[in-house]
Amino acid sequence: MSSIVENLKEIAGSLPEGVKLVAVSKTKPVEAIEEAYGAGQRVFGENRVQELAEKYEILPKDIEWHMIGHLQTNKVKYMAAFVSLIHGVESLKLLETIDKEGKKHDRVIPCLLQFYIASEETKFGLDMEEAKALLESADYKNMKNVKIVGVMGMATNTDDEVQVRREFHHLKEIFDELKTTYFAENPEFKELSMGMSGDYRIAVEEGSTMVRVGSSIFGARNYANI
Repeated sequence: MSSIVENLKEIAGSLPEGVKLVAVSKTKPVEAIEEAYGAGQRVFGENRVQELAEKYEILPKDIEWHMIGHLQTNKVKYMAAFVSLIHGVESLKLLETIDKEGKKHDRVIPCLLQFYIASEETKFGLDMEEAKALLESADYKNMKNVKIVGVMGMATNTDDEVQVRREFHHLKEIFDELKTTYFAENPEFKELSMGMSGDYRIAVEEGSTMVRVGSSIFGARNYANI
């Protein structure tokens, strides 16, 4: 029996009801995704638009594709027709581009606002002030082809579980404040995307509704393909 299938069963079985498992398939071959698909997994996450678009063409059309990586505005057009959720919106400019491309395909594209919660310089994301400026802008209020359905963040890559828990707790507080202030009447604003292979259990304890797990399902990443 495939270790991918076993890993999926184990991880999916460990998640509470209502927490969505995004299988992070970046750099993984189509065969590995097909194996996971055969085991019932339907939600996959990619971090490069070109790879995402290529896999979309080949694989079954009932797959829900999530764009989880840093997204450049000039790449949005390649996935606007089919992407199910964009995790990493960290600027008004990017949201404007998604809105524009969504309109071309007569789609409303679901998005998460990405927040910077880690202590590492390498991570992307908004702070609360920037998020409020975005949500209060006339430009955002005029958008018809995007909908913000929650927030996303990445904790610091550290073995210090106390720090990781603190960062996730902070993101939950951000989610709650945005929900109360801007989305109280919007039941679709419900996703808190946090937690990866090394820390998803802590993330779930802190309120995550969506975990992004790659290496624990598919094995170590193939860096030759990055």
